Amino acid sequence: MTAILYSENVSKQFGGMRAVDAVNLEIERGEIHCLIGPNGAGKSTMFKLIVGYHDPDEGRIFFDGADLVNVKAFARVQRGMSIKMQKPSVFKELPTRLNLHVALQQKIGKQQIAEEEARLLELLDLEEQADKPAGLLSHGQQQWLEIGMALALGPKLVLLDEPTAGMSDEETYRTGELIKRLNADGMTILAVEHDMSFVRQIADRVTVMHLGQVFARGNIEEIVGDARVGEIYLGKSHGH
Repeated sequence: MTAILYSENVSKQFGGMRAVDAVNLEIERGEIHCLIGPNGAGKSTMFKLIVGYHDPDEGRIFFDGADLVNVKAFARVQRGMSIKMQKPSVFKELPTRLNLHVALQQKIGKQQIAEEEARLLELLDLEEQADKPAGLLSHGQQQWLEIGMALALGPKLVLLDEPTAGMSDEETYRTGELIKRLNADGMTILAVEHDMSFVRQIADRVTVMHLGQVFARGNIEEIVGDARVGEIYLGKSHGH
């Protein structure tokens, strides 16, 4: 099995509503996989099931060969999942560099930290902001900083929940280029997104959810060329 993450018939119900209904999802090692769908499709709930913020009512999720049943969110991070939620949660009073330092010190020794800080600041295009309080960075820059903090943990899989929400077109494009660069360095990435132009920019493979179920899956060309996918998106917001 080359999948680093897969789910088998995962379902989650809230009250009378099945937010996620028998979803099978498979993320291959080394790919950029986008989980997309119109608002209310169930993709955010699926994301929370993967990271351990919700427990499935039915079905199982496997990560790096192990069943995640009863594995808490923090323990999933320790096993190599790194999670970036929608709203940035950087330490706003601390300088940008120190945000990275705090994340890095959980994983690597003192002598390597400065080297890694420098590498991440360059990668994230935040060198000029290194000594500024993170709260003074633009929205996009705060998101990049938080992606950097996720990377500092040396993860096997990076999970991004709508990483471009609230960004300008230019910031969105630069986020896509950053994600592609991480992937070229060997990082596996799963992004939940509904901005189709961004998905086109980054995705190797795409899973489309609609009304809690998997509606379509394939490579980006197949998904963009699927008229049914276009239909469920019509009348829905493509942008932000």
